[in-house]
Amino acid sequence: MAEKVTIATVARQARVSRQTVSNVLNAPHIVREETRQRVQEAIDSLGYRVSQAARQMRTGRSRLIAVRIEPTRDGINGSVLDRFLHGLTETAETAGYRTMLYTAGDDESEIAAYDDLLTAYDLDGFVLTGTDHGDPRTAWLAERGVAFVTFGRPWDDLTAHPWVDVDGAAGTALATAHLLAHGHRRIGFLGWPPGSGVGDDRRSGWRETLRAAGADPTGLDRATEDGIAEGERLMRDLLVVADPPTAVVCASDSLAFGALQAVRAADSAVALIGFDDTPVAAAVGLTSVSQPLAEAAARCVDLLTAVLDGDHQTPDPVLLQPSLVLRHTA
Repeated sequence: MAEKVTIATVARQARVSRQTVSNVLNAPHIVREETRQRVQEAIDSLGYRVSQAARQMRTGRSRLIAVRIEPTRDGINGSVLDRFLHGLTETAETAGYRTMLYTAGDDESEIAAYDDLLTAYDLDGFVLTGTDHGDPRTAWLAERGVAFVTFGRPWDDLTAHPWVDVDGAAGTALATAHLLAHGHRRIGFLGWPPGSGVGDDRRSGWRETLRAAGADPTGLDRATEDGIAEGERLMRDLLVVADPPTAVVCASDSLAFGALQAVRAADSAVALIGFDDTPVAAAVGLTSVSQPLAEAAARCVDLLTAVLDGDHQTPDPVLLQPSLVLRHTA
C-alpha cells in the first residue's frame, strides 16, 4: 500500500520545514520565490493534495468565493464576462480558493441569492460584476460585514469598497483619437441611455476627445439599450442626417456589429470601432477596444484575499488601461 503523502513528506523532499510548506499553501507571499518553487515542485511530483477540511479548521476559512454568471444575451457581449470568469476561476484556484457560480436576473434576486448562499454555505466572500449608481448589492453586503470586491467601480464613492475596473473613457478616447488621426472630424457615438456608470464613462471619453481636438460632437450622439438590432437602427438614423458622420465609436461590440450591418446595407464608407474585442469582432474584422480581463480577474482575487487576510484598510483600487485592436473597419 502506497504511503500517504503528507506535509511532512513534502517537507522532506523539498528540504524545508513543515511550517514552510504550510506557508507556501496558505501564505505564499511571505515565502522566497526560490523556496516556493522548490516546495511547489515537490507538491506536484508527489501528488500532494491539501485537505480542505483540515485547512478550514486551521484557518477558519472555507476557501470558497461566489460570483454571478450573467444571463444569456445576444451571444456577443456575454463572452466578455465569460472570459473574466475563466480568469477568475484559474487565479482563485492558484490562490487556494474554489469558485461557486450562481445566477440572478436583477439586483433584487441577486441579493436574495446572497442570503440563500450565506445560509447554505460557509462562503468567504463574493466577487461582484457590474456596478451602477446607488448599487443596493454592495450596500447589503457591507451592512452584514461580508467580504467582497467588485469588477466595476462604485460610481458614487470611489473609496466605498475594494474594486477593480477598466478605464472605459480611456478606451473610447483611444478609439476617437485614432479616427481623428486618420482625418475624421464628424465622429458619431452609439451608446446606452444616460445614467449608466459604464455607459456614461465610455461616452465621456469620445465627447471630451472630440472637444479637445476642436471637433463638435453636437447631434452625433445616439443612445439605446444594448443589442445588434438597436445598433443597426441607430446607425441607419445617423446615415440620413444632413451631415452624416464619417466614423462612429460604439459602447459595445453588439452595437458596433449592428451598425456594421447598416453601413454595409447602405454601401457606405463609415469607419466603425466597437468596445470589448469579442470573438465576433475578430471574426468580422471589427476594430475594437480590448479590456485586460485576465489581469482584472487576477487583481480581483488579490484584493479579496487582502481583505480576507485582515487588511484593516481598504485596499487601493485598481484602474486598468484598455488597448485598441485594429482591424478592417477603422
